[in-house]
Amino acid sequence: MTPHPKPSLARRRLGAQGPEVAALGLGCMGMSEFYAPGQMDDQASIRVIHHYLDAGGNFLDTADMYGVGRNEELVGRALAGRRDTVVLATKFGNVRGPQGEFLGVRGDPTYVRECCEASLRRLKVDTIDLYYQHRVDPKIPIEDTVGAMAELVRAGKVRHLGLSEAAPATIRRAAKVHPIAALQTEYSLWSREVEAETLPAVRELGIGFVAYSPLGRGFLTGRFKTLDDLPAGDYRRNSPRFQGENFQKNLDLVAKITELARRQGCTPGQLALAWVLARGSDIVPIPGTKQTSYLAENLGAANVALTVADLREIDLVLPAGSAAGDRYHAPAMAALNR
Repeated sequence: MTPHPKPSLARRRLGAQGPEVAALGLGCMGMSEFYAPGQMDDQASIRVIHHYLDAGGNFLDTADMYGVGRNEELVGRALAGRRDTVVLATKFGNVRGPQGEFLGVRGDPTYVRECCEASLRRLKVDTIDLYYQHRVDPKIPIEDTVGAMAELVRAGKVRHLGLSEAAPATIRRAAKVHPIAALQTEYSLWSREVEAETLPAVRELGIGFVAYSPLGRGFLTGRFKTLDDLPAGDYRRNSPRFQGENFQKNLDLVAKITELARRQGCTPGQLALAWVLARGSDIVPIPGTKQTSYLAENLGAANVALTVADLREIDLVLPAGSAAGDRYHAPAMAALNR
């Protein structure tokens, strides 16, 4: 199916006083780790970033843990000569060892400052536009973490602050210390948990919402028919929603999405992104890809207009909670909504 024509990307503001960003951001994580690890190509990924910027995009998302710093370095190279056109977001808090081992979460002020300095060096920039705490550290009061982040704003090293996968009560406490521009949390047709409490809370507080994994880690595109479609070493092979009976149940959901997309004249992935875009003008999905063809398809979602009747039908066919399996394995689930 031919993707929709190239759109002129509309802008959306993150939070009451946050940055103005393209309605569709670009998640850069998979360019350096986790997805198809044997197919990493930095030059191809840089071309994808440049295509995104040339198409009118301006919102890039990375983190210090992606590729243990390599993703920030890649994004930094892609930004050479183009920094002024980009709203650059990165994150700290998930601690990795030199071999990539996961060592927990830290949010103490010393670590906040160290991570910011390291990210600035890797990105080769003077200022980070949006700096997120990637996961909340339950050992450190959120007031202390956000207080240290606020010092970075006053020092001119960071422009706006964000949180990721934080609980509504934590977000409220954080917002009393310093304005929070955005909350980044998973949100898609098969991950709608935020609708109950989190989305209402951020809207009440005037905080923008950045939706990661809006394509369900690629599952909602319809490209995966069996587990063998995932390359060896791809972390999704161990993801609960890609396992056993869950995999087949979720394939059945994708079949329904595919039929709805056919009637809209778009691809399943475009329908999934258009659905997220239609959930509110304060929501910005950040689908990731390292292929220009998939980027073009994703950007085409901006031209898919879903009516109230369309959204009602999608809710009937795919109600909240339809997906089989947890979003992550148990240890990672424990780090969410804290």
